[in-house]
Amino acid sequence: MPTLAIVGAGPGLGAAVARRFAREGFSVALISRDQDKLDALAADLGTEGVTARGYAADVRDGAALERALTRAATELGPITALQYSPLPSRDYLKPVLDLTPELALESLRFSALGLIHAARAVLPAMRAAGEGSIVLINGGTSVQARHGFAGTSVAFPAESAYGEMLHDALADEGVRVVQLVIPGAIPKLRYTLDEVADRIWDLHAGADEFRTMLIPLDEGRE
Repeated sequence: MPTLAIVGAGPGLGAAVARRFAREGFSVALISRDQDKLDALAADLGTEGVTARGYAADVRDGAALERALTRAATELGPITALQYSPLPSRDYLKPVLDLTPELALESLRFSALGLIHAARAVLPAMRAAGEGSIVLINGGTSVQARHGFAGTSVAFPAESAYGEMLHDALADEGVRVVQLVIPGAIPKLRYTLDEVADRIWDLHAGADEFRTMLIPLDEGRE
C-alpha cells in the first residue's frame, strides 16, 4: 500500500487530503508536534475507513522529522507522496521592523530547512521506484513579500526556491515536485476543503508546472 505523509497534519485540510488519498488506496502518515492530537485525528479518520497513524515531530528539529518519516515508511509502506504544509506560527507574521535574526532563522528552519530534511528522507525511495510526489502548500508570501508578514516573506520564498530546483532536477525521473499557493485562509475562499484536497490530488497525479495558484494572488485575504 502506498503511503501519503502529511507534514503539518490537522483536522482541516490535512484530514480532507487524507480522506482523498485514502480513496485512491493510500495509507496516511500524520505528522505534527502533538502525539495526542495526532492519535485522535487518526482515530477519527479510522472510523471513515482511512488507514492513518500519527508520528510526532517538530519540523524545526530536522533529525526528528527524518526519523518520523522513516518510521512511517517502515510501518505503513513506502512514502509515495509527501505534503509539506506545516502551519506557520503567528510569530512569523510580525512586521518586518520587529523581525530579529533569531526569528528569521527559526522561520527558515520551519519552512525551507524542514522541507530539505523531509525531502532527503523520502526522495531516495521515490527515485529508486521512479515515481512519487512532493507537494508544497504555501501562502501568498511565497510569491510576493509583505512587510507585515516578515517571517514567512523571508522563509516561504526560500522553501519555494528549493522546491522549484527539485522540480527541475527530478523532472526526468518520474518524481513530481509541485507547489500549491493558497493566498488567504481557506474558510474564506470560494473552495471547500474537499475541493482543495481534490486539487492537491490532481497535482500529485499529473501536474507539470511547479507552481499552481488556488486563486489569483490579488484575491487573497491574508
